[in-house]
Amino acid sequence: MSLDETEALHRLVAARSGYLATAGSDGRPHIVPLVFAVDDRTIVSMVDAKPKRSTDLRRVRNIRDNPSVSVLADHYEPDWSRLWWVRADGTAHILDSGFEQVAGLLRAKYPQYVDIDLVGPAIIIDIERVAGWASSTR
Repeated sequence: MSLDETEALHRLVAARSGYLATAGSDGRPHIVPLVFAVDDRTIVSMVDAKPKRSTDLRRVRNIRDNPSVSVLADHYEPDWSRLWWVRADGTAHILDSGFEQVAGLLRAKYPQYVDIDLVGPAIIIDIERVAGWASSTR
């Protein structure tokens, strides 16, 4: 069944992780796992100090080229009566400095960030549309 916007946002806020879908100027899709926080109708995330292949991340380049993004959060388990997903579509921008508030939101949600530096940049997504589905309301 379709989720109303209030329930979809509630599940998005509570989700522990999701996936960020971007596309660069070439139109090629790029999807990566994402930890995030939601502040009203804004999704925030940051590049952290965990090891990466490069500091020149494709998701950041893509957002600079094409700010249209989607974030998907879902829940799967063998009991299919408990499946759900939520997708938030919006416009993103990159914040290269002054991201203390974003870091605070992420540290409040993820205790792991006590020991992992948030080095930036930050990804800020203004939610324009939220859609979701659940196999049941429980």
